[in-house]
Amino acid sequence: MNHWQVGILVLLVLLFAGMPIAFALTLVGLVGVISIIGMQPALALLGSTFFDSGRDYSLSVLPLFLMMGNFVVQSGIAGELYKAAYAWTRHRKGGLASATVLACGAFSSVCGSSMATAATMARIALPSMRKFGYPDRLSTASIAAGGTLGILIPPSVILVFYGIMTQQDIGRLFLAGIIPGVIGVIGYMIAVRISVALSGHDLPVEPKLPLKDRIMALKGTAGAILLFVYVMGGIYLGVFTPTESAGMGAGGALLLLILSRRFSWKGLLDVLYDTMKTTAMMFFILFGALTFSNYVNMSGMTTDIQAFIETWGGNRWGVILIILAIYLVLGCVFESLSMIMLTVPVLYPIVAAQGFDLIWFGIFVVVVTEISLITPPVGMNAFVLRSVVPDVPIGTIFRGLVPFVAIDLVRVAVIILLPGLVLFLT
Repeated sequence: MNHWQVGILVLLVLLFAGMPIAFALTLVGLVGVISIIGMQPALALLGSTFFDSGRDYSLSVLPLFLMMGNFVVQSGIAGELYKAAYAWTRHRKGGLASATVLACGAFSSVCGSSMATAATMARIALPSMRKFGYPDRLSTASIAAGGTLGILIPPSVILVFYGIMTQQDIGRLFLAGIIPGVIGVIGYMIAVRISVALSGHDLPVEPKLPLKDRIMALKGTAGAILLFVYVMGGIYLGVFTPTESAGMGAGGALLLLILSRRFSWKGLLDVLYDTMKTTAMMFFILFGALTFSNYVNMSGMTTDIQAFIETWGGNRWGVILIILAIYLVLGCVFESLSMIMLTVPVLYPIVAAQGFDLIWFGIFVVVVTEISLITPPVGMNAFVLRSVVPDVPIGTIFRGLVPFVAIDLVRVAVIILLPGLVLFLT
């Protein structure tokens, strides 16, 4: 067993023992670097990694987008998005579940968090679906799957992390996430229809609304639409940088909160506290990942893994298929952020050496990571639903998610076969 293999083994032992990933990555990375270059240089490198990264202006995008999402959650706009979505789907079988997926996609565009999307939509959509007799398997699965869009549709916190670790343009990553995100929404709506057909339930439908009424239903979503267009349009047109757009988005979300008449000083303090707490946690995880990345680069891990993957992959697309298999396996035991922080420092140099666009690879990684959010035994979105509706067994939620996971695998295949779709807007 060579140097880096011992390091990976120790890291996995620490993670399974319950050590927070930030501390595990930092500890293994630091000890590994010490064993290679000595104590003093390693400590100097650690201090430089934490201090210089903490001063990095581009990192301010993280707390600002978190604040934007928290303001949007407090504004109550999720309810308006759900009502508007249902106005367009009410005449179809499973219309409430399809509306849930649509609302999750729309809410993700101004939230950026998967678990926040799932938790918020659960409280809004689940009572309605239960009222109309929707089976728990379908209703919870549509919310859990729709919530995964929060880490793909911009602004995405995960894409910010990926961009920082791989030194890729965050604005381009955001733009690249739009089309796969739309494909995800459409795919999940297809999964709803498949679930309805397989369940055999005679779900109620309502008369189709006139086009005028459906358009009028969008009135309550105008704020969210304008906020998304403002943030992403500014990036796309070059009016402001991604970092500046985060500030603009946070300010716009605060304005939405004020206009919704839900603003309170206590609520503002809650948002600021939650943003500060989450930012500190994520910064420690990111700095730990950067420390571990230093160890990866020094230990020769990347070169050895690249040689192994090339031996079994046969060609560049074989490499991607092997990486896909690695992520599907890891998704069964790691939650999404841990998985990305653990793997991206190791895999992105290999992918770059094969000639793949790292913007495309970032979207590929996030879409595959979405699958881990809804697969057992660590599917975080399923457990978020379980916490909101404790009377629904976790097994029921996971069984309902099977068609959605199948659709996600199809979406991964589309991204692999048609990489131009991902890069079209960039």
